[in-house]
Amino acid sequence: MSESRFYLPHFEAMPPEKWPAYQDDLVRRTMIYAAANVPEVQQRLAAAGLDAEDIRGVADLAAIPLLDKDNLPALQAANPPFGGMLAVPTDQLKHIYMSPGPILDPEGDRPDYWRWAAAFWAAGFRRGDIVVNTFAYHFTPAGAMFDSALQSLGCVVVPTGPGNTEWQLDVLAQTHAVGYVGTPDFLKILLEKAAERGLSTHLRRAYVSAAPLPPSLRAWFAEQGIATFQGYGTADVGAIGYECEAQEGWHIAPDIVVEIVDPESGHPVPQGEKGEVVITRADTVYPLVRFATGDLSAYHTELCTCGRTTPRLVGFLGRVGEAVKVRGMFVRPRQVARALDAFPVAHFQVVITRHEHRDNLTVRVEPHPNTTLDPDALATTLRDTLKLRTEVVIVPAGTLSDESPVLVDERTWE
Repeated sequence: MSESRFYLPHFEAMPPEKWPAYQDDLVRRTMIYAAANVPEVQQRLAAAGLDAEDIRGVADLAAIPLLDKDNLPALQAANPPFGGMLAVPTDQLKHIYMSPGPILDPEGDRPDYWRWAAAFWAAGFRRGDIVVNTFAYHFTPAGAMFDSALQSLGCVVVPTGPGNTEWQLDVLAQTHAVGYVGTPDFLKILLEKAAERGLSTHLRRAYVSAAPLPPSLRAWFAEQGIATFQGYGTADVGAIGYECEAQEGWHIAPDIVVEIVDPESGHPVPQGEKGEVVITRADTVYPLVRFATGDLSAYHTELCTCGRTTPRLVGFLGRVGEAVKVRGMFVRPRQVARALDAFPVAHFQVVITRHEHRDNLTVRVEPHPNTTLDPDALATTLRDTLKLRTEVVIVPAGTLSDESPVLVDERTWE
């Protein structure tokens, strides 16, 4: 029997004319279930004067206020552990993770809970492939998220997690791994270090996420014999979109509705225009209704040449809200402020730069008059809070003020 081109043929090759009805049905089922089981959704519906029966399809979602990702830490702190958003008792969960924010992320007890298997299949990962997974397996869910998808395909996963470059190279050499999963920046570091050591790897494909993949970097990987594919998702939602062999945008993942909306009004923008990505997720454990990711994108207006009929997002077009992503982790000014609260800090400024496809995070700190600051202690506290290495620069009094921007992103992308 020949291998299917698609992991989910009934979904990925659905006749285009059936897509609207499929999405409307997904919305109706999600609303009925969430309104019966999720207090947070019940409250938003009541505030808008709506019942679940009022939401008959995608077009009706605009009547429901958005759930802003930046508000999750406050919601969860006020109503722990999940802000009234969980639809099942916590004893039915497999894991609970904590992402920077802090935001708790639940994992339901079923294979490929975050729905990434179709994405890896589209990227060419197959049964028996040995794959090094360099995403973190502790606190944040990324490592387990991709691990479960790879295992559902029958891949053999080497759970290395991030860092420890020399050990990573030893693992690549000894296991003959053909696949890599992680950020594109870290893959570049590994390949450059391998060249310095005179090592060749068996890597042939890579699945990258959590950081931009500039065209020049993708071309460089291709020169090393590695086909690189990109995925888009969040710790809350799981898979949102993924690349196929055409590599011209992200195909929408199963079991979600993706709206592109005006960030101010929450209303959908015309097809093809840029707006905020808003997700409604059909899930019995953690259903999300109009979850505003803070990411900007737009829909492609043409079908993909790969044969998949699912709509596509054009890619990452920026951010709204206060959060920015640095080396795969979200950084929010309020997190930095909370970390610095125990120190005599008058003002601070977060500066993000990029050099040779690697993000650098610097926090400029101005002490209160007649006080001193220990940059090492500050760096340790920030690292523990943000889960990122941070350079701390102490600046003279008067350098910063209440009018100074709290976050400066100086990165550029090809």
